[in-house]
Amino acid sequence: MKFTGTDSYVATDDLTIAVNAAVTLERPLLVKGEPGTGKTELAKQVAQSLGLRMIEWNIKSTTRAQQGLYEYDAVSRLRDSQLGEDRVHDVKNYIKKGKLWDAFDADEKVVLLIDEIDKADIEFPNDLLQELDKMEFFVYETGETIKARQRPVVIITSNNEKELPDAFLRRCFFHYIRFPDVETMTKIVEVHHPGIKADLLTTALTQFFEIREQAGLKKKPSTSEVLDWLKLLLAEDMSPADLKRDGASALPKLHGALLKNEQDVHLFERLAFMARGQRG
Repeated sequence: MKFTGTDSYVATDDLTIAVNAAVTLERPLLVKGEPGTGKTELAKQVAQSLGLRMIEWNIKSTTRAQQGLYEYDAVSRLRDSQLGEDRVHDVKNYIKKGKLWDAFDADEKVVLLIDEIDKADIEFPNDLLQELDKMEFFVYETGETIKARQRPVVIITSNNEKELPDAFLRRCFFHYIRFPDVETMTKIVEVHHPGIKADLLTTALTQFFEIREQAGLKKKPSTSEVLDWLKLLLAEDMSPADLKRDGASALPKLHGALLKNEQDVHLFERLAFMARGQRG
């Protein structure tokens, strides 16, 4: 069972090695990187490449670790008991399985994606240590132990919004997705926009990387944003000449796809103003 990338996902050699190492070690793969660098998409492509079903658990700030195991609806059971419902006698009727239970209960090997784990409370990773380590958990209401029938391939993503506990990190194989260089980005673009003219791509990527390197930028545009920008450029049938920024504005054409806050827009407007002043 080896991951080699797919036709629709450009995986660098170090990323491929990391995925296969995690699969071999049977440890969760913790993937960090800038938002928009394809961390979530990686899990989908690993599942596709290995021919496995994917179970996705999207983490929010309010998500509790227990929700990944199961939730017991005591309120519904109390209501049903007051109404004299027969189903009240079986506690299993009030237990809702979580994503980990689904993954453990699967007859076949699956890919379990725990997406954006750093959004949750700091204790969230610690609360999953034993379950991810032993691949089992105990259901107190029924007295049963749920064990993984097939150990899932676990992929955990983080945007680095907060530090993860050392005890959790020790149990993972770690990989940081570096932002693609020009060569890798060119390959990524060609996957998503096959047949794009070389001169347009070169001009656009040169401008894109210049924007990313601009000092004082609050939010650097990501891979997903440059793909959106190029889609717009192609839809508008723009040429390399159309992308040239004149003295009136340092903002790129259709900049709303790349710059996502007013501070960064104002930064490029100030740069244009300063440039005009120097020429004057």
